[in-house]
Amino acid sequence: MNEKEQMKLDMVKNLALLLMSDDQSIQMADALGIVFNSDTYQCIQNEKTHFYFQSPRYVYSFLVNELKEGKVG
Repeated sequence: MNEKEQMKLDMVKNLALLLMSDDQSIQMADALGIVFNSDTYQCIQNEKTHFYFQSPRYVYSFLVNELKEGKVG
């Protein structure tokens, strides 16, 4: 696994942890499912966005917006 792939995995883990922190009724499997099924996840995977290189809180703001509004950004 290269460094970028590790950073992407770490971002997914951190987003799931942030979801669980904000809503303590969410379990890890559910949090990961939310992240993996989001457009934000697609942005993390797209190296042109550099989302994997940003702070987890910054990327989390996109995920929260997506969950509220149905779209990223």
